[in-house]
Amino acid sequence: MHIRRDNYRVEFPLPRSTTGQGNCNPKESAMKISVETRVKADLGQVWDAYNNPADIKQWKAAQDDWHTTSSTVDLREGGAFMSRMEAKDGSAGFDFEATYTRVVPKKLIEYRMSDGREAKIEFAEHSDGILVTVSFDAETENPPELQRQGWQAILGNFGRYVEDKG
Repeated sequence: MHIRRDNYRVEFPLPRSTTGQGNCNPKESAMKISVETRVKADLGQVWDAYNNPADIKQWKAAQDDWHTTSSTVDLREGGAFMSRMEAKDGSAGFDFEATYTRVVPKKLIEYRMSDGREAKIEFAEHSDGILVTVSFDAETENPPELQRQGWQAILGNFGRYVEDKG
């Protein structure tokens, strides 16, 4: 089952079995959250800005008081990426790390985060721009709506950055 609103979708897992037998695989029952943005730019520009460490440092933050201080990208299946995200006042920070599991240039990126959750980014050309859709397994520490808002804010920053960069 899923609920779709303007630019995001939250999917709630349906039970795999009604018999009560067997254990459910937690990955199979993980909640999926999707966010999207439409970027008025060329597909090559969108793809490059999403995957270039120098660009990532410019747009990857959910709030104005946070920033990405470093970024590395090895964009290939089995390669990894890392973005160091920190509060601008130095009070908090974390490394966002993952391993690429599938890369289809200018179309699709899939990766597995260091905690085992998975994400997928799709790039689709439309007459009015590139639709970028990010779907990810929700974590259990924060409410799903808060996660959706954070990932949507980052994706919104990305779209504005690419369009402003021209």
